Amino acid sequence: MDAGQYKDFVLGLVFLKWASGSGAFDVPEPARWDALAASGDGRALDAAMDALMAANPALAGALPKIFTTVDGRRLTELVRLIDGASIGTGAPGDVLGEVYEYFLERFARAEGKRGGEFYTPAAVVRLLVEILEPYRGRVYDPCCGSGGMFVQAEKFVLSHRGRRDDIAVFGQEANERTWRLARMNLAVHGIAGDLRRADTFCTDAHPGLRADFVLANPPFNMSDWYRRADDPRWRFGVPPAGNANFAWIQHILAKLAPTGSAGVVMANGSMSSTQKGEGGIRAALVEADLVSCMVALPPQLFRTTQIPACLWFLTRDKGARAGHVLFVDARGMGTLVDRTERVLTPADIDRIATAHRAWRAGRPVDEPGFARSVSLREIRDHGHVLAPGRYVGAPAAEAAEPAADRIERLTKELLACLDESARLDAVVRARLDGLVG
Repeated sequence: MDAGQYKDFVLGLVFLKWASGSGAFDVPEPARWDALAASGDGRALDAAMDALMAANPALAGALPKIFTTVDGRRLTELVRLIDGASIGTGAPGDVLGEVYEYFLERFARAEGKRGGEFYTPAAVVRLLVEILEPYRGRVYDPCCGSGGMFVQAEKFVLSHRGRRDDIAVFGQEANERTWRLARMNLAVHGIAGDLRRADTFCTDAHPGLRADFVLANPPFNMSDWYRRADDPRWRFGVPPAGNANFAWIQHILAKLAPTGSAGVVMANGSMSSTQKGEGGIRAALVEADLVSCMVALPPQLFRTTQIPACLWFLTRDKGARAGHVLFVDARGMGTLVDRTERVLTPADIDRIATAHRAWRAGRPVDEPGFARSVSLREIRDHGHVLAPGRYVGAPAAEAAEPAADRIERLTKELLACLDESARLDAVVRARLDGLVG
């Protein structure tokens, strides 16, 4: 089976084992892990999922019933493997939460591009949360994937001495398998959320909701989506049929409370595209003073796509910063963890979030090459393009090293490299002589 299918088996079994010993749910006899682990029977595992959902209405429809579709011997091996693993059996939010997040990340990597449908890199989510600061209120994600945005929002609240019930979680997800992942993810973290399964553009599953915070990573440049030209959400212009970027942004704005704010991951093209009316929609958003901050992200943050990405921050109330937008160019930030993946470090996230807090408080934040507060008039003069690189300028030049000093330094470095090369050459020759002898 592929990584996508394997994910459902592993995470379903991990959840079942944890639920059996956590005390967080009513676990009827057919769903007790010890007996299931001894048999490894697919029919018994499906029946256990049914029994657990029947006894706990909050889990209705959330657990996979797929265990009769796989080879019995391999299923037994998988059950035994999970039975021997230490995943924590304490209260929701204990070690299993970390285990679950680890599995989600690993499966997203294994699935490649499709992994992006359910997983957003943790560092990107942390940056969104640190800038929005969802201390209290209603948190909404219209394309919630596996629920990572909600988990990070909860962690933010708890790290600032808040309580889990300080935020109320609302989500929507079109993919049934991904929706199940989100339900289980919230359960293992002890988060009570209202997650509904439906296509956001076809059916707004939370029609009366006005959120205090929206966190979202919609599919980039989605071309196959349900579109009605007379949809009341298109207040700033009808999005083109071939790209849903500005449909997502306008849907999110339609869900914001009067003082609400949103952080959205978007493809870089959304900052400058003028195709099929997109430039006009972006201009209308800027002129309505709904855009508060734009962050250009470094490349390679998303293992699942090579499309360059950015963050849009939207708000209905800028306060003292009305008429201005903060631009942050973070393209040079981050650390490579291997040849294909980069991560934002805690120091990177703190630097960006600190700049935003200072800007919001009315303090100066302009730093050439990194951040700058820009008036709507200047943005208008640039054709409402929102790429940070156009506004922040180049980094301040460092003091130039005198030519003579530079030559001397480079000569010493070259000689040191030659010496090391000679040493390694001697070591290799000695080893080869030893092999021949």
